Order: sequence, then structure tokens, then C-alpha cells
Amino acid sequence: MEWFRLIIGPDEGNASIAQFCARSVILFVLGIFCIRVAGRRTFSNLSPLDILVMLVIGSNISRAMTGKAPFVETTVATFAFALLHRVMAIATVRSNLLALFIKGRPAILVEEGHVDSRAMTRHNISQDDLLEALRMEQTASLADVRLATIERGGKISVVRV
Repeated sequence: MEWFRLIIGPDEGNASIAQFCARSVILFVLGIFCIRVAGRRTFSNLSPLDILVMLVIGSNISRAMTGKAPFVETTVATFAFALLHRVMAIATVRSNLLALFIKGRPAILVEEGHVDSRAMTRHNISQDDLLEALRMEQTASLADVRLATIERGGKISVVRV
């Protein structure tokens, strides 16, 4: 293990330029590996859980790279976090109750052109936010909406009349 410590330098943040470069290469590979372990979906649809995983992995990699945290322990913990995310993703596929707890459920915002103002308030969506989402779905007005739902990942989906 001494050879590895020689390559990455001390954890106190006073490594040489070459040692910081070695850390960067190792952490780049670790980051790619964590993305592969966590799953492609983690960094594409960005549910609240996925955002948390992304932030923690990025933060941990940054701290390990700059020597603000112990390198080996931080990389192991980062990998364990990515693996835990993958296990939870698999578990939510098999358990509706767990999926409901972690991912939540979609909420109807508009039905047959009528806005559910309580649902809008509960999910912190303004009228302008809703109209913007409708425009993004090429829908001109509320009258053209059969159903608008805020999905579990936070995106507003629209079914036109």
C-alpha cells in the first residue's frame, strides 16, 4: 500500500502536482465506474434521489482530488454510495411500497382544461410555470389539455385533447 500512497500523495492537501494529476486520473476512472454502477438513468432523468447521488459523488470526488478528505476511504465510500443507489433502484422495481416512498407518485395538475390549484400549491408550481410547461409540449392553452401531470421526476407531462 506504500506504493499507492507514494503515487497519490498525502491526504493533507500538500501533494505534488504529479500526485494531484495521479489523483485526477484515478478519480476520473472512479467517476466513470460509479456512473456505470449507479446506472445510466441516474444522470439522465434526474429524479430527486438521482440528483442527491450525483451531488454526493461529485462532492466526494472533488474532496478526494484536492486532498480535503482521505483518498482511499473517500473513494471506497463513494463507490459504496453508488452501489447503494443501484441496489435501491433494483429494490424499487420489485417493491411498489418502497418505490412510492423513494420516488413519490405523480399528481394531476390539469384535467379536461381545469386547473387543480391545490395540487399546484402543494407542488410549488405557479400558473406561469404551468403555462411554460404547456408551451414546451406545444400546447397553446389550458383548453387544449386533457391531462397535465407532474411526474415523479418533477417533469410536467401533457396529454392534449
